[in-house]
Amino acid sequence: MHKTLLALGIGLALCGAPAAYADDPVATPDGSRPANASPKSSTLQEVQVTATVDKTRTQLSPEIGVSQVVIDKQSLEALPMGVDTPVNQVLLQAPGVVNDSFGQVHVRGDHGDLQYRINGVIIPESISGFGQTLDTNVVQNLQLLTGALPAQYGYRTAGIVEITTKSPAPGNGGTIGLDAGSHGSLNPSAEFYGSDGSFSYYLTGNFLENDIGIENPTSARNAIHDHTNQLKTFGYLSYLFNDGLHLSAIFGSTNNRFEIPNNPGQMPAYQYLDLPGFDSSKLDERQREITRFGVLALQGSSNFADYQIALSQRYSSIGFTPDPIGDLVFNGVASQVLRSNRANGLQADFSTTLGNSHTLRYGLYVSNEHAASDNTSAVFPADANANQTSATPFDIVDNSRVIGRLYGVYAQDEWNLSDKLTMNYGLRADKSQAYVSESQLSPRLGFVYNWSDATTLHAGYARYFTPPPTELISATDIALFQGTTNQLPTDVNAAVKAERSNYFDAGISQKVGEHLSLGLDGYYREVHNLLDEGQFGAALIFSPFNYDQGRVRGVEFSANYTNGDLTGYLNLSSSRAMGKNVVTGQYNFAQNELDYIATHWVHLDHDQRLTSSGGVSYNWNGTKFGADFLYGSGLRHDFANSAHLPEYYQVNLSVARDFDLPEIGKTKLRLAVLNATDKVYPLRDGSGIGVGAPQFGPRRGVFVGLTKEF
Repeated sequence: MHKTLLALGIGLALCGAPAAYADDPVATPDGSRPANASPKSSTLQEVQVTATVDKTRTQLSPEIGVSQVVIDKQSLEALPMGVDTPVNQVLLQAPGVVNDSFGQVHVRGDHGDLQYRINGVIIPESISGFGQTLDTNVVQNLQLLTGALPAQYGYRTAGIVEITTKSPAPGNGGTIGLDAGSHGSLNPSAEFYGSDGSFSYYLTGNFLENDIGIENPTSARNAIHDHTNQLKTFGYLSYLFNDGLHLSAIFGSTNNRFEIPNNPGQMPAYQYLDLPGFDSSKLDERQREITRFGVLALQGSSNFADYQIALSQRYSSIGFTPDPIGDLVFNGVASQVLRSNRANGLQADFSTTLGNSHTLRYGLYVSNEHAASDNTSAVFPADANANQTSATPFDIVDNSRVIGRLYGVYAQDEWNLSDKLTMNYGLRADKSQAYVSESQLSPRLGFVYNWSDATTLHAGYARYFTPPPTELISATDIALFQGTTNQLPTDVNAAVKAERSNYFDAGISQKVGEHLSLGLDGYYREVHNLLDEGQFGAALIFSPFNYDQGRVRGVEFSANYTNGDLTGYLNLSSSRAMGKNVVTGQYNFAQNELDYIATHWVHLDHDQRLTSSGGVSYNWNGTKFGADFLYGSGLRHDFANSAHLPEYYQVNLSVARDFDLPEIGKTKLRLAVLNATDKVYPLRDGSGIGVGAPQFGPRRGVFVGLTKEF
């Protein structure tokens, strides 16, 4: 199977590449490298309207010595679902990104640990849920940066997702669209843009409903009790005072509602009053996720420095509503859970050019978070062995509050040692305060060597400091649940700590002829207090914990081909992520599991040995044909993640065409078939560390999309 898919991927790569992928930090959107590019060139297409602002953004955002994937608007539109592809599915087209259930992706062996930036500004992370916060339709250009990052990047460092939003076009206009198809899917959307002198705006809205909001826990074509409604809005306002001063406002919201799908045929484990039984296909669990964010950014240039100063705020909440009887019958606990988090941030970045060889970049980031966790659990009385002693439940209230703060400053120098060699060296200082107060100085060092016009080498080292996600931490009172059917496996509960790691990365990009680009990158990470997350308990909300030691290593290969109307790409990655000795959050583990992990290296639950993605796109007289695939060798399962699930693949197909119809105008029609072979494959089977339920990949779906410009 591995050889077959590799052969297929190489064939696609030799045919073409719809997305831009490159390990070269100066790669262009088609994956090639300009012959005259300097190491600090940027592929970002600036949303602003003057060259001065373009230059400022480039000066503030270097990509020195990192691995970079670039996906532009044209590449997004070439995907089977086009700009209606969720952001997590877009990221799966990059090397080293592993698919998981509940909308999660994992980059280079990390659980989450992604930082999202819009037009260079950090968007405080929201509470992890099933839905995506951002709509792909707002993206003009997306970059995924991985590896040994420069000092300006901190906190979430597995990958930096840099999003450049669409440019407000001259005049006024917009689009309306409608996608519909399998699983009761209906997805209307609209966008509006315009400008008036120095002021411009871009607004968009998107509503999605279908009957497969969360992965099906069975292999059946249709899930039971799996309806979802998801509403997203986004806005970008811009005012240009002059060539050196620009003010922008970015805001958005997400309101997602999910039914938790049911797994029929489950046997009751507890007795509720005199109820004779309960049909697990009739459970009614639900979850609601809300996110709202806003950013006000001032960007400019003076004789002394280019700068960007931004204020941000984000509110996020997740509410899980159990089936009050069914959850008690099957789990011995029915928990009404509400977690919320409000974060305020200040970000300031500066860039000063010193002579012809040095560019000094420096800045700070400060955030303040108010996190709340409210948990009301109905449980049964139990003996010391957790055996039910009464059929009458009672409630336990377990609420907590915490204020979390982050402080960070950085300074780095981009030094052009010669016309071929560039070094970027710098230092970060970070402090985190929440349940634990910690700090670290983090040196960074990166090199880029332009061996020739066709060959570029890069290498780097980074010391990382990754605080635990404040919004996911809940100070559980273990004593409250003793003597109940929800008493915890152990009574040890050390506070979650920040992860500290040494990261090494090196790679090469090679252009072969005019059309083919190749990339190879390797990395190794040595970790102390390795952070991971798991679903512990009935509510589908993740909780962080630490392994004392961790080691992560991998290698990534990428290939891009572009030749006229034919493009294609291939990614192939191998990774290994291991941890040893659980040192925080121990109450979530059974004692025999803790004992085993204390003396054995175990695979992280999201570890996957082989991952591949690829695609081909061809424009035939205005009709665009596309295909892509995903492959995985299987995520971990069983006791202490000792085995992996079967390998799987998914193939998607599409055809699209633009029309300019009389009296109607410009219209785009798209047909997409997802999982065209109707491959049945499990992503999870409900076993493994922090895995609570089985999930299967989507069955075949057919979707039609119509978009009209006005």
